[in-house]
Amino acid sequence: MDKCPAHESHMAALKERGARAMGFDQDKTTHHFKLAPNGGAIEVEANDSNDTSSRDQIRHHLGMIREMFAAGDFSKPFEVHAQAPPGVEGMTRLRETINYDFEATERGGRIRISTLNKEAVSAIHEFLRFQITDHKTGDSVK
Repeated sequence: MDKCPAHESHMAALKERGARAMGFDQDKTTHHFKLAPNGGAIEVEANDSNDTSSRDQIRHHLGMIREMFAAGDFSKPFEVHAQAPPGVEGMTRLRETINYDFEATERGGRIRISTLNKEAVSAIHEFLRFQITDHKTGDSVK
């Protein structure tokens, strides 16, 4: 299959903005976005188990994102994607009903996003589906 110049350009720009916003090289890490009945999760891992620099940068970034998202601040995803991802409006408006819990993993970290509010779950799923599609993670959108 031939490569698509527009796709390659989009991915290069996404990686460049992501490195600036997140503080780590996306080619050295793997993102996963998981949907769950009560929300979902954002997971980032260093590809190399010996890459403690990326691991530490991931943990710092996810810790910061947890605090920002809980406050209704989604400026980092805007910076990475050059647009407000779908779901951000609902997640901002319903922020008091959403929990963001960070946990370190062996090679990075995870933010679990949870709520009992059905409208907030829909917004979270919109947000995560966009991330899955734009980052081309291959994670399930169901």
